[in-house]
This record gives sequence, structure tokens and C-alpha cells, in this order.
Amino acid sequence: MKEIFDTVSETCSRKVTNIYSTSFSQATKMLAPTIRQDIYNIYGFVRFADEIVDSFHNYDKEVLFNRFENDLENALKERISLNPILNSFQHTVHKYDIDRDHIKSFMTSMRMDLSKSDYLTESEFKSYIYGSADVVGLMCLKVFVKGDITAYETLKESAMHLGSAFQKVNFLRDLKADYEQLNRSYFPNTNLAALDEASKKRIIEEIQNDFKLGYEGILKLPTEAKFGVFIAYRYYKRLLRKLSLTPASDIKNKRIRVPNYEKFGLFTRSYVKYQLKLVR
Repeated sequence: MKEIFDTVSETCSRKVTNIYSTSFSQATKMLAPTIRQDIYNIYGFVRFADEIVDSFHNYDKEVLFNRFENDLENALKERISLNPILNSFQHTVHKYDIDRDHIKSFMTSMRMDLSKSDYLTESEFKSYIYGSADVVGLMCLKVFVKGDITAYETLKESAMHLGSAFQKVNFLRDLKADYEQLNRSYFPNTNLAALDEASKKRIIEEIQNDFKLGYEGILKLPTEAKFGVFIAYRYYKRLLRKLSLTPASDIKNKRIRVPNYEKFGLFTRSYVKYQLKLVR
């Protein structure tokens, strides 16, 4: 019976989320059970695609990516895949009628990481961010609003800004690894080899604006999704604050983290604020 395989597939997506990202996993656990698994399914898909281009250095990444992309197309067409991650993802895609153009845009940005090292213009950067982050936010939004088109259209701009903010924080946090290990430079008009305070300030102000616009959408999310997304927002805001207080010279030489004890305190305070209805 396929139901057993589907259960195995969902378990794999949940395991991928828990192992690869403790922070995102914790936020996802705060979502209502009715939508939680579908977010695991989306995360598993985007994580596997990202791992191919970022981590499998001793293998032919292009061959692996082409195979993954072909398997994805077959999974969406046939509504089944022997790759359990793709099998669970296709289920969520069909359940909520996730836009195929969003999936295509995501894969396009991931493919760019196979060969493109520098993003020299704002246009190039925005195009990459749209495919690597904004559309992921839109996929999740379709789940959060349970396919409600009116709610989706109302919240999609905020969801894109929140996705952009998360991705840009990741870029700033991972600046050293991206530049030294992957030879990538995402922020345009910025010399990452000599990152200065002015450049850091400009990047952080841009991210703060994305957060502001993203937060407006969080307030309008359905109850099933609001607290989980709020937790993720608070975590990334805390990470951005730590980055803003870290000298530019340190950001380019080490990876800034939020320790587990801070995450726990952040979660506790966020829960209290939410229960007291201070998130509005």
C-alpha cells in the first residue's frame, strides 16, 4: 500500500529538517499539526537541492543536480517518486496547488550556484534571492493559508520580504564559508575580502527593512501558522542583531551563531508575548 511508503517519505522529510536545521525544526514544531508535515516536506526538498550545489564537492554536482531535477519533474507528473523526499514534496505541491513557476524559479537559482560566483548588479542579486528565498516563502504561505487564494494574494508580498530577510541573514552569517570554500560573493557592490563597517551597515539596513515588511504579514497569518513563523522571525532578528554588533572584520573571519541557551530564552519570551497577545 502506498500509504505506508508515504508515511516513510514524510518521516524522511521530518528527519532531514530536524538534522539539518535545529532552529527551523524548532519553529516548525510550533506550527499546528494540520500544516506542520507539509512544511517539513517543503524544507526537505529545498535542503536536498541546496546540498547538491553546496556540499557534494567530491562528486559531479551538475550530473547529480540534473538527475534530481529530472526526478522532480517525474514526481510532479506521476505523483510518486522512489526518492522519499520528492515523494513527500509532490504530495504537498498537489495538495495546495503550489505554483510550478515557483518551483522552477527555485531550481534555476540553485543551478546558478553550480557555476556563478559573483552577483555584480542589484538585478542579478534580486533575481537570485527571488528564486532561492522569496518563492520558498510563497510555497510555505500556500500551506499556511491552506490554499486560500484571497489570503495568499494579501500576504504574498510580506512572505517574499520575510524569505528575503532570512536568506540575506544567512548570507551575512555564512560570508566566510561562501567566500573561502565556495568562492561565492552574493552581495553586489561589496568587496567581501575587505568588508568594512559602511558596507555592513548598508546590508543590515536592507535586511531590517525586509523584516519590517515581513512582520506586517506575520500579524495577519492564520492562528495555525502565526506562532511558528513568529519564532523563526525572532530567531533571525536575534541573529541579525548579533551580526550588527560584530565588527565587520570578525564577520568575514568567523561564523556568528546564536547559542542554544539564547535560543531557549528567545523561545520562552516569544511564547509569553504570544500568549499575552502582544504579537499584533
